[in-house]
Amino acid sequence: MLLRAVAHGDQRALATYYDRHAGWLHARLTRRCADPETVREVLQDTFVTVWRSAASYRRPRREGTSGGWLWVIAARRLVDAQRAHARARRAESAGPAGQGPSEPVPSAEEHALAGVEYGDVGTALRRISPELRDVLRATVIDGLTTREAAHLLGIPEGTVKTRAMRARRELRAALAQLHGSDVSLGGLA
Repeated sequence: MLLRAVAHGDQRALATYYDRHAGWLHARLTRRCADPETVREVLQDTFVTVWRSAASYRRPRREGTSGGWLWVIAARRLVDAQRAHARARRAESAGPAGQGPSEPVPSAEEHALAGVEYGDVGTALRRISPELRDVLRATVIDGLTTREAAHLLGIPEGTVKTRAMRARRELRAALAQLHGSDVSLGGLA
């Protein structure tokens, strides 16, 4: 297995792994981010992370590839890069006190992710069990398919679907408890 060789410091294995996965990963990142420089930066950071953490990869019980694991790394690096760029833009636009344009409006993705981490959704997510939370993060936040989430989490696809259904129900209940009413989850329901 390539990742095992990468974990042992085999640079050729990393090059082969990169050749196998960089194309689809670049295409998927480009769909989420229009800035080619950010995409290149994230792609590089992703493979540096693979180099450093290949030993932590746990092969799923069922046969499959490490694509889900790789996408989770890339998606998180992309979110980190977008946040860093947004902070830099805000700092540049602020200029000296009282000068410069008003603070830019956060993108829809930044707003949604901030809500997931810090808002009521984040609070509600912390109230549901870790295995349900992991499925929601993989399928909704990281955008993995059921198959990719199953490989990443090391569980059968049917279990991912069942847990996703339970997670949505429990998340809805937790949000309703926070707001004292019935809450619709739109696309999550």
